[in-house]
Order: sequence, then C-alpha cells, then structure tokens
Amino acid sequence: MRRTFVHGLFTGLRVVWPVLSALLLAIAALGLVIGLIEGWSVQESLYFAFVSGLTIGYGDFAPQTFATRALAIVIGFCGVLLVALVAAIAVDALSEVHAKKDGD
Repeated sequence: MRRTFVHGLFTGLRVVWPVLSALLLAIAALGLVIGLIEGWSVQESLYFAFVSGLTIGYGDFAPQTFATRALAIVIGFCGVLLVALVAAIAVDALSEVHAKKDGD
C-alpha cells in the first residue's frame, strides 16, 4: 500500500515538476527582491520568502514599504499554489491506493 502511494506521489510530482520548480523559483526570486529593497541578507530574504510562502509567517521579518508588501502577497499566492498542488497530487495518489485496494 505504501509503495503504491509513494509511486503515485512521485509519478505525479514528476509530471508537475516544471510548475513546482517555477513556483519555487518565483518565491526565491521575489524574496531576494524584497530583501534587496529592505536591506536584508540573502539568508534572511530566502528565510522570509519561504516562511511567508508556506503561510507560516513568524513575523520576525516584515516588509515596510508598499511595494515589498505587495510582493509579499504575491509570495503568499505562490506558496498557496505550491502547497495546493502537492496536496492534490497526494490526494490523487491516495485515491489510486484506495481504488487498487477495492479492486483486489
């Protein structure tokens, strides 16, 4: 059962990998732009981007200008799309396992 799920998950991820990588690159690039404007280091910028993109949002870094806040919203949308896409693939893999189990 686990092997079927993992196989379905990796098959689905392989299909949508271009979209996932584009979303990851967009999050990182936007984070670097925000960090450049705000005067943060590269590590702080990437940390902010992925914490915000994954909707964790600790609040230890917060953009101050309107432009960087708008870019942070775009990071949030990209993160939600990323998580939703991975969740949809996982649900599809679980559906595959369930259908295979019922067929046996």
